[in-house]
Amino acid sequence: MKEESFFDRVYVVAKQIPYGRVTSYGAIARYLGAARSARMVGYALNGSKLKEDVPAHRVVNRKGILTGKHHFQGTNLMQQLLENEGVVIKDNQIQSLESYFWDPAKELGS
Repeated sequence: MKEESFFDRVYVVAKQIPYGRVTSYGAIARYLGAARSARMVGYALNGSKLKEDVPAHRVVNRKGILTGKHHFQGTNLMQQLLENEGVVIKDNQIQSLESYFWDPAKELGS
């Protein structure tokens, strides 16, 4: 049996982010046991465009800023997708981040 790549493991976690919730690149990296790999999580999600079932728009930076938005078609697609799920955004930043934040370590266990 082939071992899953880091990118595949990122996709498995991202697919579990509930509708209307967000997580951070760092939270996914920590959950995967690679706390210093938040940037690699971002690279994985950028590559997820080929996989329609990965909700990459639900992953933001630790401050709730839509840092990955330039990887989506159109200038505001990431924001529009999140707002369609009820997430409040102002000036490219999620408002009341803690109320939308989904921590895989707490939600999925170890």
